[in-house]
Amino acid sequence: MSKTSEKSECCPKFEPAPWDGKVLQWKNKKFIKDSVRTLFYIPLNFGKVMKRMNAAVEKSGAKIPDWLSLSEYTSKWNMDLYLAVDKDVFNAKNTQITGTFLSKVYEGEFKQTGKWLEEFDSYAKEKGHTLKKKFLWYTTCPKCAKKYGKNYVVVVGEV
Repeated sequence: MSKTSEKSECCPKFEPAPWDGKVLQWKNKKFIKDSVRTLFYIPLNFGKVMKRMNAAVEKSGAKIPDWLSLSEYTSKWNMDLYLAVDKDVFNAKNTQITGTFLSKVYEGEFKQTGKWLEEFDSYAKEKGHTLKKKFLWYTTCPKCAKKYGKNYVVVVGEV
């Protein structure tokens, strides 16, 4: 996703501590929203959509706080993608999210996502929360995850 001064790096290194086991309060947190086609939950055009969203952000002069990008599977065939922004973005679907959210960081191969989501359900329940919806934050692209040696995924649940 992002362009940085180092050409070999497209995603900044993720620091899990600020996101692991935290309760987040968001009030009108700004995002732009787009959709990714999926085939039985496997994203088909994720990279293309991220590039389109990132281009809109750059063109409008906006920034992406924490490089936060939330994915929400709405069916086997679609995933909505929310990219955090610091201001409205021209030619994008601007939206806001308000609520209380619980976050937990996981590390490993993407194929473990189902296990992580089950663990997150138990974790939320142990903390006394009832989940309304869940988002996944794939913190780096596969290339950068390989480069950094860690593939962090954050589950963010509205409680």
